[in-house]
Amino acid sequence: MLVPVILSGGAGTRLWPVSRSAYPKPFMRMGDGRSLLLKTLERALRCAGGGSVLTVTGRDYYFLTRDEYSQQAGADLDRLPFLLEPIGRNTAPAVVLAALHAREQIAPDATLLILPADHLIRDLDAFIADAHRAAALAQDGWLVTFGIRPTHPETGFGYIRMGDAIAGKEGRVVAAFVEKPNMQTAESYVASGDYVWNSGMFCFRADTLLEVAARVCPDVLTAARACHAQASGHESPVEFSRDAFLAQPDISIDYAIMERAPKVAVVPASFDWSDIGSWKAMSDLDEADGDGNRVRGEAVVVESTNCYIQSAQRMVAAVGVRDLVIVDTGDAVLVSHRERAQQVKQVVERLRADNHAAASVHQTVHRPWGSYTVLEDADDCKVKRLTVKPGHVLSLQLHHRRSEHWTVVDGVAKVRIGEREFLLNRNESAYIPMETVHRLENPTDTDIHLIEVQCGDYFGEDDIVRLEDRYGRVR
Repeated sequence: MLVPVILSGGAGTRLWPVSRSAYPKPFMRMGDGRSLLLKTLERALRCAGGGSVLTVTGRDYYFLTRDEYSQQAGADLDRLPFLLEPIGRNTAPAVVLAALHAREQIAPDATLLILPADHLIRDLDAFIADAHRAAALAQDGWLVTFGIRPTHPETGFGYIRMGDAIAGKEGRVVAAFVEKPNMQTAESYVASGDYVWNSGMFCFRADTLLEVAARVCPDVLTAARACHAQASGHESPVEFSRDAFLAQPDISIDYAIMERAPKVAVVPASFDWSDIGSWKAMSDLDEADGDGNRVRGEAVVVESTNCYIQSAQRMVAAVGVRDLVIVDTGDAVLVSHRERAQQVKQVVERLRADNHAAASVHQTVHRPWGSYTVLEDADDCKVKRLTVKPGHVLSLQLHHRRSEHWTVVDGVAKVRIGEREFLLNRNESAYIPMETVHRLENPTDTDIHLIEVQCGDYFGEDDIVRLEDRYGRVR
């Protein structure tokens, strides 16, 4: 049984300001409006053939991921089990935990297809054909990786040196894994024809992986088994204990297993592939106009060449410039030279050092119950627009340092303030004093929208004291 495993984590700092830690790269929308995560799920479902697709992701992304999955036609959420990490870790713990779970809970003979959620592949038929070639190798005990034929010398990827062809199979022995090279070395790799990019996608039987791990990285396997044994249950979602999870070595699947395993194969990919690792790579996905410019959103471009402009809300005007990346998300603007777009991660490092919210959250913040958009954030007040999904409810909470006013602009809300519960209709308001227990609920079958005005001397999220919470956020 082929069981795709979607790995969905990482902050994607090189794609800031669109990708942020609270809304990372897998949730980024492509030109067709679908996220990278949703496109990965589509590939996984095609490969699974009606079977299970396992997702390993952070606990904070669980509800957002389920919302994404619900948009996929034919997706049965009951056949999409989740393993939830309490904090970001490396790929070796994630993959070994997935192997343990799949072998015990899905199928003893499961063959895993490991798929990072932030890759873009357009030719699904070619991908599925290669996945089945890899699965055939996995049945013979090979640990298989997918190699991408280089289209140009690239210093940002690791490489695989291919060895002999495997008799009777469509694959080659991995002669060596090679670290990211300098430009001169990359040029020689491409010229030789013996090297492919390491895609970070893998295929192997779960039992084979665990047997190899026992020999080459027993510390990783032992820690993963302990973590799996302490999980909060074996029905989706499976949540891992923070302490047991952090006791696992922080190491990639490449270093821990693939580079040490005795029987590793590579399938040279016949499909297109991009890991969209920078804004330059993102811009290359779109077709350029006669001046080499690519635009998403509204922009006026005057006497400018070879620029990429993306704007979610505002008009952008570019005059007399060239080779720029301009990305406007409404609350942040990135301006970079195309060839230096990788350095945007240094911007994120600065923001994190300054504890700036723009490093992690957008103007619109997603929550399990819906979302909120910050309309104003001043010293003496904060204004949000809240959207609450049908049947969902915010936590029962109070605040020490702020009062709140709720005004319904669309729909009907159920409100609790102190011991009093009542319905709040469109164009009606309610006042919540400091230190007062309150809760907001959507009892209807359509979204409700509210304006929340906060008054006080501090508006941080850590002033939320949760007393009850449907989504397990009580601390």
